[in-house]
Amino acid sequence: MTLDRGAGPAKLGGMKVFALTLSAALLAAAAPLTSQQALDSARPGDWQALDPDQLLVMDLPGGRVTILLAPDFAPNHIANIKTLVGQRFFDTAAVVRVQDNYVAQWGDPTDKAPLGAAKASLPLEADRPAKGLAFTSIKQRDAYAREVGFVDGFAVARERGRAWMTYCYGTVGVGRNQPPESGNGAELFAIIGHAPRHLDRNYTPVGRVVDGIENLSSLPRGTAALGFYAEPGQRTQILRVRLASELPPAQRPRLEQLRTDSAAFRAYVAARANRDRDGFLVGFKGVDLCNIRVPVRPAQGAK
Repeated sequence: MTLDRGAGPAKLGGMKVFALTLSAALLAAAAPLTSQQALDSARPGDWQALDPDQLLVMDLPGGRVTILLAPDFAPNHIANIKTLVGQRFFDTAAVVRVQDNYVAQWGDPTDKAPLGAAKASLPLEADRPAKGLAFTSIKQRDAYAREVGFVDGFAVARERGRAWMTYCYGTVGVGRNQPPESGNGAELFAIIGHAPRHLDRNYTPVGRVVDGIENLSSLPRGTAALGFYAEPGQRTQILRVRLASELPPAQRPRLEQLRTDSAAFRAYVAARANRDRDGFLVGFKGVDLCNIRVPVRPAQGAK
């Protein structure tokens, strides 16, 4: 049998081509999904219905703002807020401050409305023991804490056995005077600008806006100091504030969020950290905690 001298190199070359093709396929398979592909990979069980007992619904002339409360982080303030809502305290309140790239704040403009059964002051609830929380960590350096991640959809940091909600876009906190115990939930603010993480552990966070943040962030900016409105007529009157569970079923927001302990959410985080395609020229292989907005959607089957 005569060896075909051309056959050896040809076959070897074919093996090289095959190996290169296989390597490319493996690299492609290992490449992070896009954000949309990560969401598309989620199974029905990866989505968590939001509890109507923990959804605060604020109706403004321009639309509705829905806030998911965080009783695991501020139980006393949230109990007080629910008392105030039950007494219809916020139905005569208004948005009194909108400071550009910072906060929208609402409460009683006169500061004289009776609190009824609600407490006038509460101890600061700015952090809590980390033990007992189902914490999903992300591999990302942070300037304010040793470790950051998510708990039930809330952006959270932890360090030395303590955990706290972070002030990202949409976080809702309790307004207060300088004494840390002077807040009670009668005055609230939502972050509408770049994450002011210096507020972490200094102001009590009570939740996050999960729908309708644009109805706060698009309001006219206040012209007085700190973004307060100079004239009463500039304020936005609140039409009503209710717990979703108080509303007739047809009027309740029916929302669900991607579980932050799911594989689909981990893929979503990886997609946010690997933005080196679709117009991005430089990929940093990392993502800031506050640049990961937990996906929220209408509950499947909701009308």
